[in-house]
Amino acid sequence: MTFRLTCRCFLVLRQLLAFKLRLEEHQLSRLWTCQPPPGSFLQGETLTLNWKHPTINYTEKCASCAKLREDATNFDKECNCSISFYLPQKMEGNVYLYYKLYGFYQNLYRYILSRSNIQLLGTDVKDVRNCAPFKTSDKGLPIAPCGAIANSLFNDTFVLLYNPDSSTQIEVPMMRTATAWWTDKYVKFQNPTYQNLSHAFEGTAKPPNWPKPVYELDEEDPRNNGFINDDFIVWMRTAAFPTFKKLHRRLHRIDNFTEGLPAGSYSFIINYNFPVSRFQGQKALVLSTLTWSGGSSLFLGLAYLVTGAVTLLAFFSMMAVHLKLKERKTFFLQ
Repeated sequence: MTFRLTCRCFLVLRQLLAFKLRLEEHQLSRLWTCQPPPGSFLQGETLTLNWKHPTINYTEKCASCAKLREDATNFDKECNCSISFYLPQKMEGNVYLYYKLYGFYQNLYRYILSRSNIQLLGTDVKDVRNCAPFKTSDKGLPIAPCGAIANSLFNDTFVLLYNPDSSTQIEVPMMRTATAWWTDKYVKFQNPTYQNLSHAFEGTAKPPNWPKPVYELDEEDPRNNGFINDDFIVWMRTAAFPTFKKLHRRLHRIDNFTEGLPAGSYSFIINYNFPVSRFQGQKALVLSTLTWSGGSSLFLGLAYLVTGAVTLLAFFSMMAVHLKLKERKTFFLQ
């Protein structure tokens, strides 16, 4: 009976997945297209988006920047690209901006181990014992933060502009904090106890791929600088699959955006720094809101509910069988 219930559980989950795929196909048939404004370098190209959860793959759109980043000697050269899109309906409530990576394996065993939890706790910034191959700099100084995860920090930056008319551009206010897990921010990651953060990291070197040291990640906000920087903490929580997205920004609901993102024309200004072409990867931006199940997708919430319901049903079924067999055993003994 347990085997039969398990099979039914997987059958229901498979049907839910099929329903999700049909739903996505239905949404694709209702996709909206947008044309970049005149004068844009994307003029003549059509950008197609799903209006409910806009996903913008900017790997090919920023091809010139991607080519520049293939050469490591160009690390100090800035490269920006712009992508325009149209939002036909308002995104109400809290809106979240994610970056999405395709083909980046954060789940490799040696990659996951390449970090120093003692260092990240602020106990000893020079502890680099488990950080191979990024333990020390060419000058022999300990790297802080050390390890492969920290060295590969995602460092593209984005500015979202709202265009209510052809002559007006309004920068959409985004918050850089409260994107990391509470336990990570206040338990697993701590800065050394120094009044001047730069003094705390004296005698250390920045990771090779970083343009600036860790104590300059957010000099405007001391509560978001150093090891407790939200962008850094979010990246350090490794993903289980090669295609993943991570929370990057939250909409600051003020002025024109108190109710969310209004319908209309928008554009992303992307400062392209993170190279992906060498490993045939891709990058995307995702705008999303919350649903009753938490995330933007209903599938996971429904899958949990169905699994829980089937498990509960299996429990009561096995309990009934157990009690019935117990009664029979008692009868035969009499």
